[in-house]
Amino acid sequence: MALSLGAVPPSCRLPVKAVPNAPRSQVAGWMGDALKVKVHAPALEGRANDELCEFLAGALGLKRNAVTLVQGPKSRQKLVQVDGLSLEQVRARLPSVVPDR
Repeated sequence: MALSLGAVPPSCRLPVKAVPNAPRSQVAGWMGDALKVKVHAPALEGRANDELCEFLAGALGLKRNAVTLVQGPKSRQKLVQVDGLSLEQVRARLPSVVPDR
């Protein structure tokens, strides 16, 4: 019995510049290859990181567990893993929200 190898779902790592304590969570724009995201939560006990992942998942139309932080838990410069979309698909889903700068 042979194993069926299906297509590997797309995924990417997205550089993000996070700005905590914003009046509301929103995508602020592209800064080169990095996405600037303002999050409402404070940078306290990982709350801003949790809100960042939850907000990005919602903005991209993904389940919450499809977006995870892989680097930079205590830095504004972060690397986020996005499962289910390629980087091109991420960029395609965000232009209506964010103009490229």
